Amino acid sequence: MIENEIRIPKVMLCAVDTGAYDVERSLDELEELAATAGAETAVRITQKRPSFEPATCIGSGRLEEMAEICERDGIDQIIFDHELTATQIRNIEDICKVHTIDRTMLILDIFAQRATTREGRLQVEIAQHRYRLPRLAGMGVKLSRLGAGIGTRGPGESKLETDKRHIRTRIAALSGELKEIEKRRTNQRARRRKDGVLVCAIVGYTNVGKSTLLNTLTEAGVLAENKLFATLETTSRAIELPDGRSVMLVDTVGLIRRLPHHLVEAFKSTLEEAANADVILHICDASADDCAEQAKVTLELLKELGCEGIPVVTALNKCDKVPYIDNVGSLEGAVKISAKTGEGIDLLLDAVAKALPQSAVRAKLLVPFSEGGLLNEIRTDGKILSEEYTPDGILCDALIDVKVYPKAAIYKVSAPE
Repeated sequence: MIENEIRIPKVMLCAVDTGAYDVERSLDELEELAATAGAETAVRITQKRPSFEPATCIGSGRLEEMAEICERDGIDQIIFDHELTATQIRNIEDICKVHTIDRTMLILDIFAQRATTREGRLQVEIAQHRYRLPRLAGMGVKLSRLGAGIGTRGPGESKLETDKRHIRTRIAALSGELKEIEKRRTNQRARRRKDGVLVCAIVGYTNVGKSTLLNTLTEAGVLAENKLFATLETTSRAIELPDGRSVMLVDTVGLIRRLPHHLVEAFKSTLEEAANADVILHICDASADDCAEQAKVTLELLKELGCEGIPVVTALNKCDKVPYIDNVGSLEGAVKISAKTGEGIDLLLDAVAKALPQSAVRAKLLVPFSEGGLLNEIRTDGKILSEEYTPDGILCDALIDVKVYPKAAIYKVSAPE
């Protein structure tokens, strides 16, 4: 019997501090990303510089030090907190003798692991190809050979040019498939709008508890893990609000600081669910030290997607971890909840109902038997919650469409209990 040992790769995290952002906090997030990808962080390296070194990103002295650490501690991989060019990667690997990737490559790898649906896999592959295409030129001599292929390559065309052509062709093919899926999604949105279905998009930073909240509200059974980017696909479930109206909850992919542009483009169709929603439910992690900053990142991206003008309900999740929490920074009026324990869920649903456009009015009516047609209109465009036959007519508690309400208002007897 031979037992195969599964070895967790040891990684070195590196960052150059140019003063553009909080490097230590960004490295904390990079360490979480590395753990999500299945790696263990052994050492973190930073260097203060006015700008990035063009050839190696980090200074030559610090790079020599990194090479010594890699050899001494058995480092399997180096992960940089910045996007690297192919030339920089090659130069770092030549000196450190260790496989090197950057933040974007790490996120793409996590997305590739997590994608389960056809749409998710298409989006990830397109993002990977778009990222790889401009970096082929720096991959060295191995891509500069000439090859006179029969049928596939022209005389004297270099391998680099051939690979670029293949990648562009693959991107075009994948984009065509993705457009078909996007067309179906657009048709679904149009159908929901035509049928008067109200939509609430759940958005927020990655790992704030969006999927856990969806499971708590709807028993959707969506994967919910304490890892970054546990959700990549859109999940929709309907729930009933306290005022009797139904709303479609749509879970979306989590956001992150400096989300690579390729991913924003690839996942635009998924993120656009927020831009087409009637209300946005913005979930924040109340237990995070940088809760306000995470919320700012989310709101800025929503602005980029054209979500201005859509009502936003903010929820401070994970309040069971920090019960003493007050409103965070600019998040005044946020509803405090715990998706795990169910605390504050009723208040959250009330807030969502109030934020939704007034498409229906709930009222108690006593409709004469001769007005059966009115009841049919109410039932078609709204919802009858309860009805009782009395000597004077039909007593009903109904959710009435605003277009029908003026005709029904004359039979109103009292507000519903």
